[in-house]
Amino acid sequence: MKMLKHLIPSVLLLVLGCSRPPSSSEPTSIRLVDLFGTAMVQGSTSTEVIARSEWKFTDSQGEEEVRWQVGGGVREFRYADGALRGQSASPSPVLHLEWSPPPAQQDDHIHSVEVRIQSSSGGQIAFATSGGEDLELGPFLAPGNPFAWSMSSPVIAGEEASLYSLRPVRPLPAESVRHILLRPASAAGVEFAVESVRVVFEREHLSSLPSGVGWQGLSGIFRESLVSRSPETLSFEIELPADPVLDMAVGTLEPGEATFEVRVEPSSGGGEGLSVSHTVASPQSWEDFPVPLGDYGGSRVTLSLSVESERAGALGLWGAPAVRSKAPSQAERPQGVIVVLIDTLRRDHLEIYGYDRETAPLLARLAAEGVLVEDPLAQATWTKVSVPSIFTSLYPTSHTVADLPDLLPASATTMAEVFRDAGFATFGLSAIPFTGKMTNLHQGYEVFSESGMDLGTGGVPEKAARPHVDRLLPWLEDHRDVPFFVFLHVEDPHSPYVAPPPYATLWGGEGDAEKYVQMQDEARPGIENPMMRQFGMATTSALVSAEIDPAEYVRYELDAYDGLIRFTDAQVERIVEKLEELGLSERVLLAFVSDHGTEFLEHDWHFHGQSVYGELNRVPMFFWGQGVPVGVRVPGTVETIDFMPTVLEIAGLEIPAAAQGQSLVPWFEAGGDAATAGAAGWRRKPAITEKAAMAVRGVQSFASTSIVLDGWKLVRNVDPRPGLPELELFDHGSDPLNLVNVAEEHPDRVQGLVEQLDRWQEFAEAAKLKSDSELASSMSAEELERLRSLGYL
Repeated sequence: MKMLKHLIPSVLLLVLGCSRPPSSSEPTSIRLVDLFGTAMVQGSTSTEVIARSEWKFTDSQGEEEVRWQVGGGVREFRYADGALRGQSASPSPVLHLEWSPPPAQQDDHIHSVEVRIQSSSGGQIAFATSGGEDLELGPFLAPGNPFAWSMSSPVIAGEEASLYSLRPVRPLPAESVRHILLRPASAAGVEFAVESVRVVFEREHLSSLPSGVGWQGLSGIFRESLVSRSPETLSFEIELPADPVLDMAVGTLEPGEATFEVRVEPSSGGGEGLSVSHTVASPQSWEDFPVPLGDYGGSRVTLSLSVESERAGALGLWGAPAVRSKAPSQAERPQGVIVVLIDTLRRDHLEIYGYDRETAPLLARLAAEGVLVEDPLAQATWTKVSVPSIFTSLYPTSHTVADLPDLLPASATTMAEVFRDAGFATFGLSAIPFTGKMTNLHQGYEVFSESGMDLGTGGVPEKAARPHVDRLLPWLEDHRDVPFFVFLHVEDPHSPYVAPPPYATLWGGEGDAEKYVQMQDEARPGIENPMMRQFGMATTSALVSAEIDPAEYVRYELDAYDGLIRFTDAQVERIVEKLEELGLSERVLLAFVSDHGTEFLEHDWHFHGQSVYGELNRVPMFFWGQGVPVGVRVPGTVETIDFMPTVLEIAGLEIPAAAQGQSLVPWFEAGGDAATAGAAGWRRKPAITEKAAMAVRGVQSFASTSIVLDGWKLVRNVDPRPGLPELELFDHGSDPLNLVNVAEEHPDRVQGLVEQLDRWQEFAEAAKLKSDSELASSMSAEELERLRSLGYL
């Protein structure tokens, strides 16, 4: 799907390099969601009216303000002038209502929450639910603890109330809702007036929708979908490619059988038609329904989709329906591309980068058989910000994602969108919401498997390598004959550092995991930052206060961390084995990268996102498979924004004009020789890592930026914590973890890098993406509705 995109000025493109032309032969894929505007819709029916779950305080007669109570952090709470009014006494004020959803909603889940509120100073509002009989308010009252809240939205200060729509980042079944909580402000001293709160359930939302395009999820799998209602028929006139197949899944949202039928009629009127049906008996789960169309290859047909149910108006979902050609491609480019992003993976914990433990033998073999990039630096040091840079080839300043609430603007062009536009089947599997819809990174995927995060009971990310690979392998088998693009995001090396057997004892001893958890619990009360306390990420001072030896504590962590890397390596091996089984190992590109590292007290912290030092921004990157030479090492310092252009060039696709990175293919062709790579088009440039002042996330909230150039690394801190200088200089080669600041010894070097950093800042600011509001002003109503239907706006 093509959208209006923000293009950076051509003069900047000359600085950064330009893309190479795409292959002349494009794979064929006809997506019915793209053709819906031309479809004929017959048999439409009216939909049921579902009662709203809403509290309108403007209409209150004095009952609702009694049911809504202060959970904490609110002064002068009252019902007055048609609103719930008060003033926040803390950064996390809480209003609470004990509630049971109406019976009609109890087998449904929450689609969104609409809050009409007036705020004196803006900030953020948030909403959460709890299903327990007894409500524990502590996590919700803790300032700087965003993981307690299921959804949030920025609010604008003003004298008039505005309506805000909040969307959950994970499914919220109505049956698990007993308490609902509203945070009307995110700072102390904010005057607020809540005029209404409305909980919109999924069935209610869908009952209001006409047939059309949507981004629909069943059991954690989201698909570009056509939504139709019994007994509707959607008909498309299309020219079929050679050896076609209709690739799709179907599903329902409500109990009761629904029969999905596909009919094919030759447009010429000659020849026999085709009718194939599939009955779905269980709701809330996708069922594969591929339809071979080989007998009609190369001809023009009418393709009709109809759904029949006992109840008129029942919803049927056609998941990612696309006609694909199974005819073999003659192109030299890879048939398939699999991007594997291993979250929280430090480069210095892989033997391919000199580590003394064999943590990833399979990855080491692939890197030796392909191209290893020796010094890649991430553009941010936590997932929410780093992955948009990897997938758009834009610096964080330019793509504008900086903190938890931020969304990637729809004006961005993601790597998945480039592959989708080229006709590839696109499939994403994400370990946490940060790399899915929560950041608007689902753009370009036909199918997206998005694991949730347990935001209500501690914020512990789900370990997803094994289940995601389980889901990927059959998908690869089903798409072995068509061009495909896969994004696999796993984060098993992420905390908590508890490896599954037998990986827990590869380097650690029996009982080490229990000892580590015990020490973590002992240190937790001394952790000042609320979010870090929740994760159990102790500082050096917190460990010393708890009379715990920091070195022993870190030893337990590193043994488990390395075990988790080895476990992840074993899961990747399953993918390679499947490619060999399917005969795809010589027709697929595997590309590996990480979004950031993690700290083990190198600078007295744990976790990531708090700095731009080497333990956090030095990541692995390597390529293996078709289009990749054997045994090449890229010696220079590069950026993760170079990853997307490299993958696209190997695949023979055009690099977006706005990309700020550059392809590494000149290094491939030069065999790793710098002079030859420069002659082939590689341009030396500084490597940048950014950390914004994160008001919401609350981890070392001051901003930092680093620049690496000519073997030196400068870190600029803006209004840093006491004791930390504004400017730090490190020898990038001999001090990779940035432990010795030599700024005073090299003032000229510091000044030169400051000037380079200022020039880069001007460039990145000038290339900022259009916001969604700016994009909307330049688009037609039809284009806007399409983006909204897929959740891009």
